[in-house]
Amino acid sequence: MQLPLFYFLSVSSDKLYQNYPNPFNPVTNIVYQIPRTGFVQIRVFDLLGSEVAILVNEFKTEGSYSINFDASNLPSGVYIYSLRVNDFVKNSKMTLLK
Repeated sequence: MQLPLFYFLSVSSDKLYQNYPNPFNPVTNIVYQIPRTGFVQIRVFDLLGSEVAILVNEFKTEGSYSINFDASNLPSGVYIYSLRVNDFVKNSKMTLLK
């Protein structure tokens, strides 16, 4: 049995990648990785700081993950998505164009 290449790649640090596509309408993909088991939160905020979505809010084991964000119910604009894993926090911007 041949294992896929990603099987051999280890996760060495917490990372939050740029969503794709960006700009998007109305669905985008957010990829992140965590090097250890921990409580993971991915939340989305508008530019006024109001939380508009919670995409992940649970314990995850080490690995790389991908989640879709469907913004059909939101107006066009710039949004901030935030990854929190234990004491690590990383934010990034995405643009919804309808």
